Amino acid sequence: MDMQTVLFAFGLTIFAGLCTGIGSAFAFFSKRTNTKFLSLALGFSAGVMIYVSFWEIVQKANHALTAELGDVTAQWVTVASFFGGIALIAIIDKFVPSYENPHEMHSIEEIDAGKDALPNDETHNFDKLRRMGVFAAIAIAIHNFPEGLATFTAALTDPSLGIAIAVAIAIHNIPEGIAVSIPLYYATGDKKKAFLYSFLSGLSEPIGALVGYLILMPFFTPVMFGVLFAGVAGIMVFISLDQLLPAAEEYGEHHHSIFGLVTGMGVMALSLLLFL
Repeated sequence: MDMQTVLFAFGLTIFAGLCTGIGSAFAFFSKRTNTKFLSLALGFSAGVMIYVSFWEIVQKANHALTAELGDVTAQWVTVASFFGGIALIAIIDKFVPSYENPHEMHSIEEIDAGKDALPNDETHNFDKLRRMGVFAAIAIAIHNFPEGLATFTAALTDPSLGIAIAVAIAIHNIPEGIAVSIPLYYATGDKKKAFLYSFLSGLSEPIGALVGYLILMPFFTPVMFGVLFAGVAGIMVFISLDQLLPAAEEYGEHHHSIFGLVTGMGVMALSLLLFL
C-alpha cells in the first residue's frame, strides 16, 4: 500500500480528532451558544454521513465482497456487517453513563451556570466531580476510536471520500468538545486543564486508525475490506440518527436541522459526482 496514502489517511484522522479541542475553545471563549448555527452544522454532518454511507460506502463494500463471495452471499455479509457496526457503537453507548457520554450535548451556558458555584460551594462533592472528569475523558476516547478507524479506512480506499467523512466527523466532534469540557471543568475548576484534556482526548481517533492499521492491514483482503467498510457505514448511520439529528433538533428549530441535513446530502452528492 502506498505510504503517502497511509500518511494522508492518518492526517485526516488527526484533523477530525483534534476538532474536539475546538469545541472546548468555543465553550470557554464564547459567551453564548450559537444554537442556530450549531443545529445547521449538526444536521449538515448527519446528512453527509447518512448519504455517503448508503450511496457510496455500502455499495463499495458489497462490490468488494461480491467479487470474492458471489452476489447472494455478499449481500448477506454486507447487511450483517452493516448491522454489526450499529450493534458495536450501540453497545459502546449503552455502557457510558449519559452525562459522561460525549454524545450527550451540552451548551456553553452550562459552564457559566456551574462556574460561579464551584469556588465557594462546599456542598459539591469534588471527588465525584473528579471521577466525572476521568469518565468523560475515557468516554470520548472510546467513542472516537471507531470513528478514527472509519475515517482512516475510507481515506485509504478513496481520498476524496475520506476528506468528506473527516469533515463530517470533525463537525460532530466540536459539540462533543463542549460536552466533555463541562464535566472536566467541574472536576478541576481550571479552564486550561479542561481544554487540554478535552483536546488530547481527541487523539484517540488517530490511535484508533493506528491500531486498525497495525492489526488489520496484514489481513486486509477484499473480504476484510468489505466487512469493515459495511461496519463503518453502520457506525456512521447510528451516530447520525441517534446523536446528531436529535442534538440538532435540541439546539435549534426543526427546520434548521432538516435544512442542514438536506444541504449536507446535496454537498456530498455533488462532491461525489465531481470526482466521477
